[in-house]
Amino acid sequence: MLALLKRKPEESFHLETIPIPDPKEDEVLIKVDATGICGSDINLYRWNDIARVIAALPFTPGHETTGTVVRCGPEATIKEGQRVCVENHYFCGKCYQCKHQNYSICQKMNQYGHGKGTPHGGCSEYSIVPSKYCYQLKTDISPVEAACLEPMGVAHNAMERLEVEDEDVLVIGCGPIGNLAIALAKTMGAKRVFGADIKPQRLQLAKQMGADDIVNSSEQDLHDVIMKKTEGNGIGRICECSGAPEVVNAMWTFLRKAGKVVLVAIPKEQILIKEPLTNIILKAIEIKTIHGRSFNFYHTWHECERLVAEGKVKLRDVITHEFPMSKFEDAFDYLKREEACKIVIYPGK
Repeated sequence: MLALLKRKPEESFHLETIPIPDPKEDEVLIKVDATGICGSDINLYRWNDIARVIAALPFTPGHETTGTVVRCGPEATIKEGQRVCVENHYFCGKCYQCKHQNYSICQKMNQYGHGKGTPHGGCSEYSIVPSKYCYQLKTDISPVEAACLEPMGVAHNAMERLEVEDEDVLVIGCGPIGNLAIALAKTMGAKRVFGADIKPQRLQLAKQMGADDIVNSSEQDLHDVIMKKTEGNGIGRICECSGAPEVVNAMWTFLRKAGKVVLVAIPKEQILIKEPLTNIILKAIEIKTIHGRSFNFYHTWHECERLVAEGKVKLRDVITHEFPMSKFEDAFDYLKREEACKIVIYPGK
């Protein structure tokens, strides 16, 4: 089979022909239909300092993966022919967090597509996954939609933690997760949803995904716009998906008292909060973070699949580029140049 591999601490991956693995114990062999490329995969491609923390050599990349079970180990709990998505956070089931059903923040977390606890990933024609990390699809959504349920789950988790119903919501950073957060906020009953970014094409997509208003923060002062739109009260909910230091450091000034923030993107520098007394303490705000999907993974998977199957979230709209795996360098070039929203590759092509 063909697979992308990173064996050495160097840039890029190698497309290699390797044997098809056999599933053991509770594992299943998946014929991969589609795999999404995540913004975090840039770190793995470049093998930078972040990659050295989150990954381990050797490995096959790709953690947004869907496919069909074609072979089962003797203890597998899934039947051949079942379509599945991969829950890439491999929780241990034994640590304090897992015992309290906080699986997404397992203290001994391994990760599919990163070489942590498994060398396998979705950028291969076939892949091995333990049964318990497979979400069994219940509808006939397309493979490209199924592959993108994983990042959609991150946005869904963020919106649930923000409690957006009847609230004004600002999403900063309108990449794939930011734009999915906009769509989900509307679906979950937000009053008004604002999208902020510096790229016009991303803002256009934000409007398409349901944003009531958009702000190009390279042309307008985001603080002034938000305070004017909210009659000086500030915004009640902020979903930070940019990681841009200047925005992360400034957003506390236009957060409403008793407001809530969820940090989704990794801040590219240290967070510096000016005047913390007035901007944080006296506002009685809530600051939340997320890691992947909700603590109970499969709640998120089920809800995301349902929303896509019912047409309530147009997941297909954020997918702007599709490539056969043989053109993986082109896919990563688009990602590095930030000329795409969501990219999906097809290992079987």
